[in-house]
Amino acid sequence: MDRVVERWREGLRADPRLSAQLEEMIQNQDETQLEDCFYRSLTFGTGGMRGQLGPGPNRMNRYTVRKAALGLARYLKATAGEGRVVIAFDSRRHSDLFAQEAALTLAHEGIAVDLFPSLRPTPLLSFAVRAREANAGIMITASHNPAEYNGLKVYDENGGQLTPEPAGVLIEYVEAIEDELTIPVAAENELVQTLPASIDDRYEEALASVLEQPRLGEDYGDELQLVFSPLHGTALEPLKKAFNRNGYTNVHIVAEQARPDPDFSTVTKPNPEEAEAFAWAKRWGREKQADVLIATDPDADRLGVAVPDERADDGYRLLTGNETGFLLLDYLLAQRSDKNELPANGKVLKTIVTSESGRQLARHYGVDCEDTLTGFKYIAEKMQHFEDGVEDGTFLFGYEESYGYLLGSFVRDKDALQAALVVAEIALAEKRAGRSLTDRLERLYQTFGYFREDIESLTLKGKEGEEEISSLLASLREEPPHAFGDEYRVTMIEDYHRGEAIDVESGQRSPLNLPASNVIKYKCADDSWVCVRPSGTEPKVKCYFGVKKRDQSTATQSLTHLQEAVMADINRRLTKSHT
Repeated sequence: MDRVVERWREGLRADPRLSAQLEEMIQNQDETQLEDCFYRSLTFGTGGMRGQLGPGPNRMNRYTVRKAALGLARYLKATAGEGRVVIAFDSRRHSDLFAQEAALTLAHEGIAVDLFPSLRPTPLLSFAVRAREANAGIMITASHNPAEYNGLKVYDENGGQLTPEPAGVLIEYVEAIEDELTIPVAAENELVQTLPASIDDRYEEALASVLEQPRLGEDYGDELQLVFSPLHGTALEPLKKAFNRNGYTNVHIVAEQARPDPDFSTVTKPNPEEAEAFAWAKRWGREKQADVLIATDPDADRLGVAVPDERADDGYRLLTGNETGFLLLDYLLAQRSDKNELPANGKVLKTIVTSESGRQLARHYGVDCEDTLTGFKYIAEKMQHFEDGVEDGTFLFGYEESYGYLLGSFVRDKDALQAALVVAEIALAEKRAGRSLTDRLERLYQTFGYFREDIESLTLKGKEGEEEISSLLASLREEPPHAFGDEYRVTMIEDYHRGEAIDVESGQRSPLNLPASNVIKYKCADDSWVCVRPSGTEPKVKCYFGVKKRDQSTATQSLTHLQEAVMADINRRLTKSHT
């Protein structure tokens, strides 16, 4: 590793910022930090790469971005013969620099680039790839990660993130590049073009198509009070414009979080899944007596929603991603059913860690609900299969528990702007009927049962943490639990790495028709379930839990007991791996 450090030390002499950071580590003899920066190259996975900013091959910097872009250029020339790539970037540190570095690296290889002139949300990048008939897209973002992170996501010609097979080919091209420090970039040239504002306008026009009851020219400002926070990210201008265009004119922007800010100074993490991210929105909500609060993550692919609740100390309750998905799906299916517009081959798509409430709702309306692996790229892949006739189906709705939703197929990644518009439409419909979003959700639970889900993450950083995560999954696979505590007897094990479902009682094995992935799911006798998987973007192992009961208190209690039993088992396994 010392040779790698010295090579970077020499190569960074013309890069004062990164050179100073590296020299400080060396002078302070920070061996732990040095090892983490230099012990490997930053993993380029199926969706691209994400990591902390800093010097070294295991950090996000201009050189690792050039490496990824050069690998993409070689991949496109090998698979398409030529190429056009659309590039967008968010509000994070050095995002604009990384976008420029990627563009000039591609241009040096003869690849045409359409570059957004300023920050844009991820769904607009997906839209633009399709609109420009590009061969690929790059989004510079680390989504909802803390401020010290940035990343690069790669999109295919259909506007979806790369799935494992093409990603595997791309990864080979990236990993074949041995020295990221000497990659040439082009000077400014005509191959890098700035995208015109007409792309933004076309996206805004498409957004209106997701509304079930569009009334162009109407103004609902007197009827509905909205509070919106972009959490210092990209959604402010496009979502504000979308609300105004579609009649939702009484939108109060959380001023403290409106400005793009790479430090995300008002939150610990810019993640709408976290209650803390809504602290400022709730203050505005109480002042304005808002009907609904919404927040988007920095690249605007995730949406969080909070609703008035008298039982909450601060007056508002943050909905889970599953609950927001439940509301959106119910509204869409009910509206289409009332208009007799539900196709016989309609498909709802959700991930394997998303609530079973969606499946039950789809069944109620006579449409199919299919599971995909975690990651919206798999939902996008299914959508393309429907469009190409590879599979029979008409896409209706796609979602995942981590606050990602898609209603209109003109985008092929989760889209917080689409979801925000429809949440406003549902809130307006309920208010006109003298009800609230909370009332509508309660009616759904009374009809279909009380579904409760949660997630716990264990952060295991660095090389040692990576080894611990690998050891834990191996233990769960080789020594599977027969039960969690005394209450939750395991009846089915779905091992997505081995591609098989195992009936615990009979021992019968059946294939899982999904791509291989290092994920294990346990289904229990009482319809509860547990799923364990390593995060694809953070040094974490994630544990998902789901239960269903006939009343709220029993469901809440059951979920708590399940979590406690599972985490006790996992902590025991981690402790055992240390001895």
